[in-house]
Amino acid sequence: MHATKSYFLADMSVMFGRSMRHVFRSLDTIMTVCLSPMAIMLLFVYVFGGAIQIDTTVPYINYLIPGIMLMTIANGIGYVSYRLFLDQQRGIFERFHTMPIARSAPLLVSNTLSVGVIIVVALVMGFRPAAGIVGWLAVGGILGMFTLALTWIAVIAGLSAKSLDSAGAFAFAIHLLPFVSSAFVPTASMPRPVRFFADYQPVTPIVESIRALLLGQSLGNTGWVALAWCVGIMLVAYGFAMRVYKRK
Repeated sequence: MHATKSYFLADMSVMFGRSMRHVFRSLDTIMTVCLSPMAIMLLFVYVFGGAIQIDTTVPYINYLIPGIMLMTIANGIGYVSYRLFLDQQRGIFERFHTMPIARSAPLLVSNTLSVGVIIVVALVMGFRPAAGIVGWLAVGGILGMFTLALTWIAVIAGLSAKSLDSAGAFAFAIHLLPFVSSAFVPTASMPRPVRFFADYQPVTPIVESIRALLLGQSLGNTGWVALAWCVGIMLVAYGFAMRVYKRK
């Protein structure tokens, strides 16, 4: 058991390094993962922020940053399926099958760097969180669960795609979810049908949980709802992803 864990951790380290080398060698990937959410944040704070009416005493950047964090992670997910499709076409996966590595090792990639960049830029723009160490750890846990859930969805798309364009096409639907949630404005301001969808889709409780943690507020039941969404999506997507992966 100990040897198996050691191999898994070593494999993950190697595969993470491989993924990060791909990222830094691709300027368009860096632009998509880091600069695109940054541009959206600048646009909403400095252009639309004055016109958006938020019933809160905190600056709009404090209200906005949780949704931008999720959008940053979602932007990186399309790259996961893109890389998986290329690895499959080039025969990389067949090599992994012949090597003594953990089967799940080539399927994970981290979005920590891009989220960190967004937080630094937000701090420069006036973001002032009230969260302590425990609050930030909880935020990191939620973002990690969200990342894993989306990663397994990306695995399904990357391994099932028939073309390079279709490999990342699923990410467009994920990009739209934050816009129809409480990420930018309270759902109470939306028309009733839109509000119903916004209230009961996964992004809203995740955004509100992160927002409450960053502002030092009570989570209530929202944290459990967010956790249930993340775990549920991750388990279902993992099951389908492993089924697809074992057929390759």
